[in-house]
Amino acid sequence: MARNDNRYTPEPGQTITRAQFGGDEENLSSAADHDAGLDELHPDDFDAEADAEPQFLRATKRVPVRKSPVTKKTAFRLRIVLIAATTVAVVGGITFSLIHYGTTSWRFRIESSDNIETSGLKNVSRAQVLEVLGGDIGRNIFRVSLEDRKRQLEEIPWVRSATVMRLLPDRLRVQVTERTPVAFVRIGSKVNLIDAGGVVMEMPRGQSKYSFPVITGMADSDPLSTRAARMKIFATLVKDLDSAGGNYSKDLSEVELSDPDDVKITVEDTGGALVVHLGSSNYLDRYKIYIRHIQEWRQQFNKLESVDLRFNGQIIVNADGRTTGTAAPSALKSR
Repeated sequence: MARNDNRYTPEPGQTITRAQFGGDEENLSSAADHDAGLDELHPDDFDAEADAEPQFLRATKRVPVRKSPVTKKTAFRLRIVLIAATTVAVVGGITFSLIHYGTTSWRFRIESSDNIETSGLKNVSRAQVLEVLGGDIGRNIFRVSLEDRKRQLEEIPWVRSATVMRLLPDRLRVQVTERTPVAFVRIGSKVNLIDAGGVVMEMPRGQSKYSFPVITGMADSDPLSTRAARMKIFATLVKDLDSAGGNYSKDLSEVELSDPDDVKITVEDTGGALVVHLGSSNYLDRYKIYIRHIQEWRQQFNKLESVDLRFNGQIIVNADGRTTGTAAPSALKSR
């Protein structure tokens, strides 16, 4: 059936031919020519065109980049230094503020002697401690030199060591360790106490009672080093006499230490006082000779004042006054 738009619609079962398209013949011819052109192309033609393209692209020109004069490593270090400097500045500022506040605030002022605590005092009086620390009353606690006060307290003869501490906000605490006396010492006409290091201490005013021998042979002019050396001799003497359970040091009344090579002891028994020369060694052996023969010597001599036991095989009686020589007992010749 024909239509007004010159298009042909085939009937069912009818075949379409070129003549039936009428006015579209030119369009069909163009399409046929195009298909013919495609048929004439061979697959190798496409490969040839692909091969004709360049395999490598030309390198583009590099754009120069301006480098920084500071390397990354240097920049990192500079950041670390800057952070550290900032931290130090902040901490320093805080510290300065705290120090200023602590050293100027009334809260940290030592108001009275009640703000000074003491402990360990036995033979040292509180008055002696306040003589050292009394000047700090009314002062800021942070302006008190603890090291200076410690040194000044240790100049007190009875003080072996001292510790001074701050107790915030406004108190000081003094801890004292006192010296331990080991003997009396007679210097001139005065008797005091002395410790193992040769430090002389005044007799305490309290109720302390001591039972010690009296050391003689020391002078006011003796330096501490000399006294300390002599007290080592005294310690050796006591240790030797008390060894093996003898406990003979309790018999000592006086110990003369003026001559390190001749330690002289004074002992007392029912017959009176007797000076015994023990030399510089073998104190116990020589003292046992005295114990064994003292009664014999008192019977032999009307007035027994001293006995010198320093020499092997010989005993010298009354060597400090009238001298009488006597041969040593046979038992002593084997010494």
